[in-house]
Amino acid sequence: MSIHDWFKRKKLQKETEYTRERLDIPGDLWVKCYKCGQPIYAKDLAANLKVCPKCNYHFKLTSAERLAQLFTDNSFKEINAGLTSRNFLEFTDTKDYSRRIEESILKSGLNDALVTGLGKLGGLEVAAGIMDFSFMGGSMGSVVGEKFARLVEAAREKKCPVIVFSTSGGARMQESIMSLMQMAKTSAALGRLRENRLPYLSVLADPTTGGVSASFAMLGDVNLAEPGALIGFAGPRVIEQTIRQKLPPGFQRSEFLRDHGMVDIVCERRFLRETLIKLLRFFKD
Repeated sequence: MSIHDWFKRKKLQKETEYTRERLDIPGDLWVKCYKCGQPIYAKDLAANLKVCPKCNYHFKLTSAERLAQLFTDNSFKEINAGLTSRNFLEFTDTKDYSRRIEESILKSGLNDALVTGLGKLGGLEVAAGIMDFSFMGGSMGSVVGEKFARLVEAAREKKCPVIVFSTSGGARMQESIMSLMQMAKTSAALGRLRENRLPYLSVLADPTTGGVSASFAMLGDVNLAEPGALIGFAGPRVIEQTIRQKLPPGFQRSEFLRDHGMVDIVCERRFLRETLIKLLRFFKD
């Protein structure tokens, strides 16, 4: 064996040992903050409601995580869980829409981007809807619109307030005009809720854009938002290219919208449940 082969073998041996050592370490122990780059111990992040302890960046939550934080007594009972989207337009881009739906169901464990149900918050009965960005970017199709409308009808029957958490990329392009129609459908449902003098609290999480922000997300009797959430219709780059002007700092973020009258309250996640309960009691009285 030449000296060159000997060094080559030793180097390969060290790389193999190092690789084996790395494989023995679980890869989900630490999470890197998207905003400040700080490594965070995953259990500490979960204990802090998935908020970065250094820069206060609010990570996205799944619908299950949101429900666990909101309904601490496990009182939430899902309704209309079986509704699923169909490819009624036989839409195909790089992939058949039916295939995309199947893959999203397997990936997220949900049948669509909105989970709805009834529960008790601070002892008060509420109808709640939670959007989940993991299902096709939280896009609103016919199922999301139908589940929202049915949630409002359930609230009218129970004579209870409605709380909806929004996070969405907007209307679902694969359903074309049927998706855009949901903007009118959800807005009309909220009109009927208002006629019955029942409150609607809208909570906007990062991001809330497109047809969702242009319909039910911004129609709350009180509009709340998490810190730093992107909220708007078109994205900032599209707007800059259209008007050919530089947008002000923090444009379309929740703090900017609060300062300009589009959002009523910017509330940190640790205070959100308590704030919602206070608002519900205010409307009840």
